[in-house]
Amino acid sequence: MAGQTGTSRAAGIHDHLRKAAEYLKANDPNSAVKEFDAVLALDPKNAEAYANLGVIAFFQRDYRNASQYLGKALAIDPSLAKTQALLGICQRRLGDPSARALLEKSFPKLKDKPLRLQVGMELAAIYDQQGDPAATASVMQSLVDLDPDNVDVLFMAQRVYAELADDTLNKLAVLAPGSARMQQAIAEHLVNGGDLQHAIEHYKKALQIDPHLPGIRFELGEAVLQSAHDPATQAEAEKDFETADEIDGDAAKAECGLGGIALSQSDVDHAFIHYQRAYKLNPNEVEAQLGLARLLMMQQKPQEAINYLRAAIQSDPLNSEAHYRLASAYRRLQMEEQAQKEMQLFQEIKKTKDQVKELYHQMNIQPKAQGNEMPDGDQQE
Repeated sequence: MAGQTGTSRAAGIHDHLRKAAEYLKANDPNSAVKEFDAVLALDPKNAEAYANLGVIAFFQRDYRNASQYLGKALAIDPSLAKTQALLGICQRRLGDPSARALLEKSFPKLKDKPLRLQVGMELAAIYDQQGDPAATASVMQSLVDLDPDNVDVLFMAQRVYAELADDTLNKLAVLAPGSARMQQAIAEHLVNGGDLQHAIEHYKKALQIDPHLPGIRFELGEAVLQSAHDPATQAEAEKDFETADEIDGDAAKAECGLGGIALSQSDVDHAFIHYQRAYKLNPNEVEAQLGLARLLMMQQKPQEAINYLRAAIQSDPLNSEAHYRLASAYRRLQMEEQAQKEMQLFQEIKKTKDQVKELYHQMNIQPKAQGNEMPDGDQQE
């Protein structure tokens, strides 16, 4: 008799859970609640019923009742990561300090993407409110990796990174206001604002303070080269790139700078030498790949150029110049379908970058260069 009663009770629980699931699928939470209550009448320690009642209350924004149901479910089965996560969110809505611990415990365990995003955002907000920028940035980076196209995540991440950058800059200003690094930081901010002339002045001040400051010679050369295109400016930038090539660790970028100057002076042989050196130093350097492709196209070698252009696009999928030049190479090889596809991608990327430029203009910021919208001297085919 006892066995029959147990079997009958189990069957009843299963039947109520099945009906509850059907009601939830039909968007009838009130009927589902009745079924879960019926389950608890048969089995007062049924974690699944408590967890589902908690979820229903959660989506009805009844966080107090949701917390009670979810808490009971966890007391019966502590391994319920989703239940733990929802309880953490409820506790935060109710102003309970225990929310942080619950969210921290559940966040690494969650497999459900939307819930993991929500828990991560809640946890980042807690860290931010408690003045822990490093922890906030760490969580936001994991969310950007999880969903790189999520607008809310990107907005929060850029704000967190900007605040972290401001905090570190403020600390640098307090600890070393007269240092070479402070002058370099000022110069970089001026470059971002489009004020190249004053940026150059601060780069030079940094070098006066510390002539051996790593990385600064290349940045100075770039700023000088972008400020004007006359022979004197090119000669000055060339000296900076040569010095960077000699003393800095990232010689590939300096070689690309020298290659670009040589190419602008129609010195194809030296341009090829510099771009080849850059490519050997760093085969993933996009500017080296593009430089070699430009030269090969000038030598009527589109098939060889294609390999470098494909590599450049693999390294930087949104590089509009790479797509444009690849389209041109395909066209020379009479590969019209591939050429049209690359040209369409070029036009779409150019349109997007024009929109970004306008937004940056509204914020009075100079966007970082990421491939030319249209290569200098080229005409769209």
